[in-house]
Amino acid sequence: MKNSHKEVVENADGSSFRAYVSEPTNPNGHAVIVLQEIFGVTAHIKRVADQFAEDGFIAYAPDLFWRMHPGVELTHSEQDMQKAFSFLGQYKDEDGIKDIAQTVAHIRQRTGFTGKIAAVGLCLGGKLAYLASTLPGIDASVSFYGVGIENCLDAAGAIRCPLMLHFGDQDPYVNDQVRQQIMNALTSKAVQSHLYPGANHGFYTRGEPADIDLARQRTNAFLKSVLNK
Repeated sequence: MKNSHKEVVENADGSSFRAYVSEPTNPNGHAVIVLQEIFGVTAHIKRVADQFAEDGFIAYAPDLFWRMHPGVELTHSEQDMQKAFSFLGQYKDEDGIKDIAQTVAHIRQRTGFTGKIAAVGLCLGGKLAYLASTLPGIDASVSFYGVGIENCLDAAGAIRCPLMLHFGDQDPYVNDQVRQQIMNALTSKAVQSHLYPGANHGFYTRGEPADIDLARQRTNAFLKSVLNK
């Protein structure tokens, strides 16, 4: 049975944002911060958080668009797609990093929590998961088809934790050239990369079940190997 709720994450300046939280029935002692796509904390993102809870993690999905439209949940309709790309155009990566760090601090305040924390993101969240690997409070990062990582490769030298990248080989937003550019910049880091033949952008929530299952298995094995050290 799913045990989920929302929590308010407080900022030092008095502002706050909400996070969807999925609690594990059989906790493994660790937490995952699930970073949204450009559509908000939608049913797809909540399902990803629930899956991590099924696998033993406390899962938090913070509302990263709270400064623009708190609680927004967009579809793939033409009108909503326009809104989503508008939000993306306004969004500042530094705001995402602040929210991730604040979510880390919030999790650390949980009674009895002494585990490690991973960041896992999709699309926009995939880029933020890559950037989160530079934060001292993040112990592992997993990026699914992170859009725009190639524009943030100057951060590669600051990566502090193991990083896993998932890409579909049919993704128009992260094509062959972009993937090669990313991997060339990360050759000296503890990075694992997986390519899914025939998979398009968004495959982890809307793709083939076999690809979703394989990516989930790889992600869980990676997180458990890193976080249990």
